Amino acid sequence: LPEARGAPLVLLYLLALRALAQVSHRQLLSSPPAARHTEFSAGRAREYLDNLTAIGPRTVGSPENEVLAVNYLLEQIRQIAREGTDAHKISIDIQRPTGSFSIDFLGGFTSYYANITNVIVKLEPRNGAEHAVLSNCHFDSVPNTPGASDDAVSCAVMLEILNTLSKSSESLQHAVIFLFNGAEENILQASHGFITQHEWAKSIRAFINLEAAGVGGKELVFQTGPENPWLVQAYVVAAKHPFASVVAQEIFQSGIIPADTDFRIYRDFGNVPGIDLAFIENGYIYHTKYDTSDRILTDSIQRAGDNILAVLKYLATSEKLAKSFEYRHGNVVFFDILGLFVLAYPARIGTIMNYITAAVAFIYLSKKVLQSKNRAIHNLKKLFTAFGLTLTSWVCTLVAVLIVAAFVSIIGRALSWYSHFYVSISLYGSAAAAMVILVHMLAKKFLYKNMNEQYLGDIFFDASLMIWSIALAVMTQMGLCSAFICTLWVAFPLLTKLMIHKEFSQKGATMKFIVMYMLGMFVPYLYMLYLSWTVFEMFTPVMGRSGSEIPPDMVLAGFIVVFTMILSSYFVNFIYLVKSTKTTLVTLTTVFAVTLVLVCSGIFFPYSSDAANPKPKRVFLQHTSRRFHDLNGNVVKSDSGIWINGFDYNGISHITPHVPEINDTIRTPCEEQAPFCGLPWILPVHFMFRLVKNWYLPAPEIMPRSPIQFKVLSKELMPWNSVRLSFEVSGPSHMSLYVRPHEGAALPRWSLGDGTPVASLGGDYFVFYSHGLQAAPWHFWVELRAPEKHSDAIVSIAIAAHYFFGEDQKSPQLYALLERFPNWTFSSGWSCTYDLFVF
Repeated sequence: LPEARGAPLVLLYLLALRALAQVSHRQLLSSPPAARHTEFSAGRAREYLDNLTAIGPRTVGSPENEVLAVNYLLEQIRQIAREGTDAHKISIDIQRPTGSFSIDFLGGFTSYYANITNVIVKLEPRNGAEHAVLSNCHFDSVPNTPGASDDAVSCAVMLEILNTLSKSSESLQHAVIFLFNGAEENILQASHGFITQHEWAKSIRAFINLEAAGVGGKELVFQTGPENPWLVQAYVVAAKHPFASVVAQEIFQSGIIPADTDFRIYRDFGNVPGIDLAFIENGYIYHTKYDTSDRILTDSIQRAGDNILAVLKYLATSEKLAKSFEYRHGNVVFFDILGLFVLAYPARIGTIMNYITAAVAFIYLSKKVLQSKNRAIHNLKKLFTAFGLTLTSWVCTLVAVLIVAAFVSIIGRALSWYSHFYVSISLYGSAAAAMVILVHMLAKKFLYKNMNEQYLGDIFFDASLMIWSIALAVMTQMGLCSAFICTLWVAFPLLTKLMIHKEFSQKGATMKFIVMYMLGMFVPYLYMLYLSWTVFEMFTPVMGRSGSEIPPDMVLAGFIVVFTMILSSYFVNFIYLVKSTKTTLVTLTTVFAVTLVLVCSGIFFPYSSDAANPKPKRVFLQHTSRRFHDLNGNVVKSDSGIWINGFDYNGISHITPHVPEINDTIRTPCEEQAPFCGLPWILPVHFMFRLVKNWYLPAPEIMPRSPIQFKVLSKELMPWNSVRLSFEVSGPSHMSLYVRPHEGAALPRWSLGDGTPVASLGGDYFVFYSHGLQAAPWHFWVELRAPEKHSDAIVSIAIAAHYFFGEDQKSPQLYALLERFPNWTFSSGWSCTYDLFVF
């Protein structure tokens, strides 16, 4: 096989499949939407979206969130109720719950909320309904962002679904409860308040949660269950434009992505099964000022509305909803085929299919080894040598590419691909492909000198089949539903091999053989390229907000190497079938070398302020005043400054030229005696950021007009050498409490969560507090067990107050500093105070 024919063919084949996968992902709607009033209208939903985002940032506790957004939702819901048909009864309720819970998200912490807001609507048959399906969105946003995609568009979709269902003359069998929750960004507080306290929550048998990890595009089903395969089946049957993946579910639930949704609350605290959907496209502007309604395509709204309306109607008329506990058991393997339809089957069926496929492959390999009894040992050695060489090539590739990624990170060129994704393929993809070819080229030259090329091509195909068969058996044994991918990569290549065996054995690597071979590999290669788009679409933007600890180039390079291994696995045999691979190797090496030089030169700037497609650098700035008190309550130390955190691995290296005073001379010192280093973390994400990568710029003291009030109400001696300290706190809508028992002391109980304290990573305790409007002072107690011999303090307690809106949000100094930041940054700023006490 001439290299001039083989290499371009493989490249064109992969590019054609990649283009097909790309077209499939970009195709939002398979047919134009209907215009009937009984069908979902993206036009009406966009009106709701525009009006909701026009309110501005909707931070919990702000008038925008607690008054303006709530009033707008109520106004629209009441109008919908007035225009509905007599087939339905619509009930509206405003809930303002207070509660507390612990969660193992972000290393573990406890949450307390007071008087937050839920707007709840129940649409049911005229004579009522015993069972209900829940649809959940949240209308609050993170500070300083309009939150169009996260999650105003979902609330707009739900309003239009409510409008559509209310106008239908067909009565539903079960109720549909629409929860517009007002405190999801405060780490899932409002959903907890609803599912644990509202009277309607008892009737809920299933839920659909509408979320976002990006801005627009297709909404992906990335979590289902737990168990309850009938729910997946409902989506499979009802969804008009399906997009679902059990692979995404297993990735998300592994904790690799630092995010969570209300799905967890309904599952863990309500014991209710559900479906979790999220927009995943363009995560670069998720949680930034660029998350505006004009960036969400109308077709994206239409497909989400079509899907969710259809699934809700299906569930609300399903007999299985009422008896959901009877259909509870078993997981499901599910995945869509290019967005056209979803394949779903019980995991136990998948396990049987996987083991049968692996067994057939092993039987085939055994027959190949034993076809000549005199040469069985020889054949086995050759197979295991090829197997070992293939694995060696992968290990060498991974090590080499990670060394390149480490070098790029060390010289300060991390994230060069963030605004130019093709750079990562040119740099790491070309290096990975070149390394795979190099190892096999050397093996062919020195280990397999003068051996039959046809025989080598055959044995390396079998080696790849053996690797995939082992991977299939191992993943199935681990209980991973994603093992279906391995089934594709065993079954289709094996069938292809059996079909073209005669052609290959008689004539060798002819053009007909290559065409038949590539056609046989069509399904696994197309699906892998389709899946890779989803994975990179989700993960690449996350690298810009994953903290300063993990080198993003190492992560992305690792992903690219893994996909290179997979895509090369059944083309490795071509290296042995072609006469030479020198031209291909030189071409790939040249691409790699040129890209590396360009990356090192700094020509690829990581961030972009392009109005049509911004990819900003995220920076958080907190103008902080800190006071440290001793055992007698005296202030022994105080300071004030602007605490700066860059949310990615590059820190502030790109910002220093624009704001020279933010430089390495003002790195944040750690107050070792204080919990969380004496810093006002809004969430316990300290483990994602090294202190050498955040900065503390001296600034004047801030004097909030509404300062925090922290009082010790009582100190009671308890049995077993314990003491109970009771406190009262009043302050802004967001506060963080940090607790560190001193050496020898312990914190066995407190009045928060379920009463058992949950430590964060590092051993300190973190409490996230928020309140809506007109909340009473926060009362809580902590019970500490003191060591038998102690003469000084047994606990340090710190409280931080965060001013996310209103007149106290930004000081003049913070405003002035934010104005100087370059336009390719998204800089979110607020003021806060920090007080440390010892008792």
